[in-house]
Amino acid sequence: MKIFASELIFWTCVLAVAYNYAGYPLLLFAISALSQAKSDLLFLAGKRSRRCPRSRELPTVAILLSAYNEEAVIQAKVENFLALDYPHDRLELLVGLDATTDSTPQILDRLQSSRLRVWNFSKRQGKLAVLCALAQQTSADIVVTTDANTMFEPNCIRALVRHFSDPKVGAASGEENRVTVAGRDPGAESLYWRYESALKFLENRLNCSLGGNGSVLAVRRSLFRLEKPSIVEDFQIPLDIRFHGYRVVYDPEAIAVEEIAPTSSSQFARRVRLGAGDFQALFGNLSCLNPMKGLPAFCFFSHRVLRWLGPLLLLTAFICSLLLLDESLFKVLAVAQCAFYGAALLGYRRKKRSKSAGVLAVPLHFCSMNLALFLGLLQFLRGRHSAIWKATPRAATHETG
Repeated sequence: MKIFASELIFWTCVLAVAYNYAGYPLLLFAISALSQAKSDLLFLAGKRSRRCPRSRELPTVAILLSAYNEEAVIQAKVENFLALDYPHDRLELLVGLDATTDSTPQILDRLQSSRLRVWNFSKRQGKLAVLCALAQQTSADIVVTTDANTMFEPNCIRALVRHFSDPKVGAASGEENRVTVAGRDPGAESLYWRYESALKFLENRLNCSLGGNGSVLAVRRSLFRLEKPSIVEDFQIPLDIRFHGYRVVYDPEAIAVEEIAPTSSSQFARRVRLGAGDFQALFGNLSCLNPMKGLPAFCFFSHRVLRWLGPLLLLTAFICSLLLLDESLFKVLAVAQCAFYGAALLGYRRKKRSKSAGVLAVPLHFCSMNLALFLGLLQFLRGRHSAIWKATPRAATHETG
């Protein structure tokens, strides 16, 4: 009986991970294809228009930026803002300095512009608190959150705000292209983000977009509020909006560019912090898993929840395989798991020696991501997660985009 239970638990965990990474994308593609076919048939039958409503007047937009010790990139960020293709009288940049201790304030003082407004916070507030405070200082129709090291393509704001002609749209998130600093091996990072972008594209087709990208996220100002504390505000705010009856849109044509953290250790620390935020979002939004909420609840479970639970599923599967070593099949499976994790370790050692991980990049990225989630879970359970972050090392940015 114990053997049967261990086998059942093992296969449940393995199939859950396989479904999350491969089965769900395939199922999502099939459902999306059927939905697109239905839309095509309705269009051909003359029962539905594909034209989205368009407002003749562009909405006013305020870009909100919470900055802490961003002297390496703040000038390039402001110059990027000033070069955006959007009417100057309808676009402003609000910067909140979160008790910064470097030369960021002096740099901003030199960048005089009537469209740039700066607030100094004497005590650390955390990104979300600063953004919420900034949102209270503008009467703009749309607020757009961003990061100091994120550079918008010239038409990014236009691409985002066009969706708000539809009164049912509450938020719109763009596409973040992540690039590496010179001399750093991106490994499987870029491959993973292309995979995630494909999932977001398919979910958007089914009106099941739930989260957003905090580096390029547009929200109706009247809806910009947080109903519960969150580290991952770019997920929590759109989630609240979606389950209050508004649409959340993903637009791959609204492009922003951000450099990946210049060191593997800083990138891993960021993942751990976001992992704690993921579990905070999970336990704070269990009601969103109610099957009565339909396809969005299904996508939330299949894409997000199973991904966040991945480390526990993998660990449980590994322990079960060790308990079943008397069976030849599980000897092979245990060896296969050890080989995979060993490949990740070897890839890590190569990266530590400043060598390319090569084919080991995939197992390294997979294991690193799940380890960060596991450590994030421990931080969450210990109550050591905080909305106040440590500054991520930045490489100086010289291009204005």
